[in-house]
Amino acid sequence: MESVAQKQAIKGGEFIVRETEAQEIFIPEEFSEEQKMMAAATQDFIDKEIAPIVDRIDSMEEGLMPSLMDKAGELGLLGISVPEEYGGMGMSFNTGMLMADIIAASGSFSTAYGAHTGIGTLPILYYGTEEQKQKYIPKLASGEWKAAYCLTEPDAGSDANSGKTKAKLSDDGKNYIINGQKMWISNAGFADLFIVFAKIDDDKNLTAFIVEKTYGGITMNDEERKLGIKGSSTRQVFFNDCTVPVENMLSERENGFKIAVNVLNVGRIKLGCGVINGCKDIASKATNYANERKQFGVSISSFGAIQTKLANMAAKTFAIESAAYRAGQNIDDRIESLISEGMDPSKAKLKALEQFSIECAIIKIHGSEVLDYCVDEGVQVYGGMGFSEEAPMARAYRDARITRIYEGTNEINRMLLVGMMFKRAMKGEIDLLGPAMSVAKELTSVPSFEMPDLSAPLAEEKDVLKKLKKAALMVAGKAAETFGPKLTDEQEVLMHVADMLIEIYVLESCILRTEKLTSLHGEAGSKLYYDMTKLYMHEAIQKIKNHGDEAVACFTDGDELKVMMMGMKRFTKYNPVNTKTLRRSIAEKMVAENKFPYSLYN
Repeated sequence: MESVAQKQAIKGGEFIVRETEAQEIFIPEEFSEEQKMMAAATQDFIDKEIAPIVDRIDSMEEGLMPSLMDKAGELGLLGISVPEEYGGMGMSFNTGMLMADIIAASGSFSTAYGAHTGIGTLPILYYGTEEQKQKYIPKLASGEWKAAYCLTEPDAGSDANSGKTKAKLSDDGKNYIINGQKMWISNAGFADLFIVFAKIDDDKNLTAFIVEKTYGGITMNDEERKLGIKGSSTRQVFFNDCTVPVENMLSERENGFKIAVNVLNVGRIKLGCGVINGCKDIASKATNYANERKQFGVSISSFGAIQTKLANMAAKTFAIESAAYRAGQNIDDRIESLISEGMDPSKAKLKALEQFSIECAIIKIHGSEVLDYCVDEGVQVYGGMGFSEEAPMARAYRDARITRIYEGTNEINRMLLVGMMFKRAMKGEIDLLGPAMSVAKELTSVPSFEMPDLSAPLAEEKDVLKKLKKAALMVAGKAAETFGPKLTDEQEVLMHVADMLIEIYVLESCILRTEKLTSLHGEAGSKLYYDMTKLYMHEAIQKIKNHGDEAVACFTDGDELKVMMMGMKRFTKYNPVNTKTLRRSIAEKMVAENKFPYSLYN
């Protein structure tokens, strides 16, 4: 009971001021046998149904993508998180994350799958009336109907609430007449149902509607010619006097923007998780190619420069995996807690996602950038062949680039997560002020020369982590003091603070996962994870210091700047590690096994 109580007490964003224990977090090694079997079955579907026909998918072969969605529906993959009473499997949020993870390596199919199961289905599941859920969710869960989400407009991207699509009540009061234009709509070419956002008359905020394709008044441009994810349907959608029954309004009038924001929290964390298997696949392919490619009479996998790339891919992937499932389980625990208190399950899911919206943004940003790193290095390992469409890296490189843009650009997400952190502090939900003031006092005090006990496994890493949190609190606290309400205008500063928070959360997740694995398998049995954690930590500390230095230089000068720079140096001080040895150890395991260095599901 104590463990459950501890988990329930964890608040979103609280990681920066709270010392989390290893037993409080979930690690992917703890997935149940049922979840592992589902993961293996999903991987089998990708291997047999998707991987052999990627060229056909990219060529937009007529009817191919819908048929693949049908097959996914038959396997239950479209209804993982849909309650059983609506035709789904009723699995946990983290199980849905796991499926998104496995499907990550499928490229264009992953986009179609994510758009349907996430932003296409969840608005109805979370906000629909019982009649709407009964009517639509079973069809979406089975794949009988495919869904699309119509929010973005030519002049309303990140500023979604500025959309110009209009809805007007008909004279007889039975229908809304929708007129407007939407763009970048995934699945548009084969969708049977659209979640459409429009403003009724002169409303300030959007309202959401469930629009069936058969209602008429819907036309589309040709498929967009995209840099990547070429096999996914992406079209502009025009609504020309589209008649929608009044009972198809989703939730309340002017609640559309709230729906969009909350559903995007799901999309963000699932996108961040939905790159992991792609990263592993890239790392495995790069390792395989490096083993086969001979230069100067030996495999290039024996070269230190190549081993550096392979090891970095593995460590970064381990890091995002650690953070993603930690956050996913926190959301699951919060859902269960709210339901036990009597809250409706749909409302509980929304509330839990809102509670961990900061973590959702972190996972989205970090995951998409790790994927971009992996595909870029994958191309480099392949050399000239990496630039050829005959090899797999070119497609992976193109497909990966969109992840830093959709579900909110990484720049927008960085500013959002810092803004949310400060808002919660002002509301008293997270005590940032107290710890920030303590750090400020520590800057002008005599440093303590008392040495902490660092004999326990990872004790040194955890001690460094505490100091890194102080560095972030120092910068964030001084920024808030300097700019006050105008801090939202200081985008450069917000971006630096965001990167410090991101690295701290991900690094902490690595350390806690490795500590928990050590408790299960001992230090010797966890060496690979130690090596990846230490390697990731080396890079994270450098990033945190660089972002902190740049941030404080933006708004302090003179003696104050000197004091804060000394603080950054004190809080980011650590004993250097032999990164060459760490990378070689990780890469040698990959080279020996000819793949990513560990496996969770098969």
